[in-house]
Amino acid sequence: MNMDITIVVPSYNEAESLPHLAEWIDRVMKERVADFGGTVSPERGISYEVIIVDDGSNDGTWQAAEKLHAENPAYRGIKFRRNYGKSAALNTGFAAAQGDVVITMDADLQDSPDEVPELYRMIKEDGYDLVSGWKKKRYDSKIAKNIPSKLFNWTTRKMSGIYLHDFNCGLKAYRHDVVKSIEVYGEMHRYIPVIAKWAGFGKIGEKVVQHRKREFGVTKFGMNRFINGYLDLMSIMFMSKFGKQPMHFFGAVGSMSSLFGLISLVVVIIMRLSGRIALTNSVWFYLSMLFLVLGVMLFLAGFIGELVCRNSSTRNQYLIEKEL
Repeated sequence: MNMDITIVVPSYNEAESLPHLAEWIDRVMKERVADFGGTVSPERGISYEVIIVDDGSNDGTWQAAEKLHAENPAYRGIKFRRNYGKSAALNTGFAAAQGDVVITMDADLQDSPDEVPELYRMIKEDGYDLVSGWKKKRYDSKIAKNIPSKLFNWTTRKMSGIYLHDFNCGLKAYRHDVVKSIEVYGEMHRYIPVIAKWAGFGKIGEKVVQHRKREFGVTKFGMNRFINGYLDLMSIMFMSKFGKQPMHFFGAVGSMSSLFGLISLVVVIIMRLSGRIALTNSVWFYLSMLFLVLGVMLFLAGFIGELVCRNSSTRNQYLIEKEL
């Protein structure tokens, strides 16, 4: 029998939250079968698995995952030896997922499992490749999170052409083919819709979801995530446009720089021959040489660097300590 749903839960120091989250998920799966849409038979019910990815926690997160697995084999666990970040946890969870629909949610109870039936229905019946949650009403700090998040989402919409309100919402649903076709690394989890669109999955929807106050622990993200977020956006937009033809970017910029340097150098030499300037005393001579060298370096170093990074065989290799 095929698995209907896989729920991937990246977790970092969430030992207190996991038992409550698991209880909530189980209740939704058992009591709300009718809400999953016409593709699910009430007699058969919904088949599901929950993959908890322990991202190098130092509290009792793994012990909580082990206990859940012992009580219910539907709960699986993957434990990293150290903290790699949310993107690594999601990518590893995607690789292990078996469900026709894959849903991601954070372990901190700020994402509601009550949203799962409708997210599943939108994928199976409405035909979406990906449905992203929109935390329209948030309980975060306006200065620390809400205002920077709105600016971040506005910029991403304009640059990607994907009109979502909340790219970074952890509650998302994916068709199975999507998670098996994309690769999430670094801190690219913020841009999974962009990566999915780049991979050819263009039917991307959005659903307003509940956002709840954190009940246990503290947030794991600081203000540096917004700086890193914009850098990652530049990277993903570059890779989406020039990843297959890096010469189109580096060759163009490098050629323009070299051409400017060459023209400047010719002008400087002509002025020198006419006796109007002393060659080595002219700042334009050194600027000409700078642009020539910069063009060549940009052309070669950037081209080689991006190809090496993109084709690195170890980019998504993580040291996994245990699996359930």
